[in-house]
Amino acid sequence: MSYSTVSPQTLYQARPEIQTELAKVRQHLHQRLKPHINQTVRVQTMDHHVYEGTIVHIDADHLYIRVPQPHHSLSPGTPTPYRSYTYNNVIMPLVLYTLLVIVLLS
Repeated sequence: MSYSTVSPQTLYQARPEIQTELAKVRQHLHQRLKPHINQTVRVQTMDHHVYEGTIVHIDADHLYIRVPQPHHSLSPGTPTPYRSYTYNNVIMPLVLYTLLVIVLLS
């Protein structure tokens, strides 16, 4: 088996000032959010997605929120061709550096 001797090509590398700024944002978010674990928040991402849920954890890169899911039920007497499972809560990991606004609701 022959291996290529072509050097890997860097497609992207964050500028040092961006790396420093992201590290500051991450540290700031940890300080602000840690005391609010188990509280309800509304989060808006830079992509304009909005989520409401309860903060359950924060790690080096993610904010984890429990997002209630609507409970779908069929009307009585409706046949179900398969067995359905319903999840009342989903834990959603949100990348810290994509968060734009976090509002405390409780």
